[in-house]
Amino acid sequence: MALDKLCHMAVAAPIFYVEVTERFLLVVLIVMLAIEVAAFINCLTQRADAFPVVGSLSKVAWLAILGGSVLVTLVCFRFFLFSIFAFAAVTAALLYLLDVRPALRDAANGSGNW
Repeated sequence: MALDKLCHMAVAAPIFYVEVTERFLLVVLIVMLAIEVAAFINCLTQRADAFPVVGSLSKVAWLAILGGSVLVTLVCFRFFLFSIFAFAAVTAALLYLLDVRPALRDAANGSGNW
């Protein structure tokens, strides 16, 4: 009887592994998409003349990069792919959020080179 249960558990283990992996990747893709959408929305609300002052790309260029990153992640989300392109997309959004956004905030507050 114990051997029968053990065999049943061994057969079910790969199915459980696949389900856990799929759920984990789904959560990661949703978090990546949320980061990219937040970066895109923040970029929309910034003044266009502040971008050259902080030594960054133009607002239009950042909107194109961030919009493209959202589209890449949506495609990965749709086809449930996890590729290097999804990581590049979230890297672009994080670069904006962690480098450009603080510089824009300092420029708007008057504590930067503005």
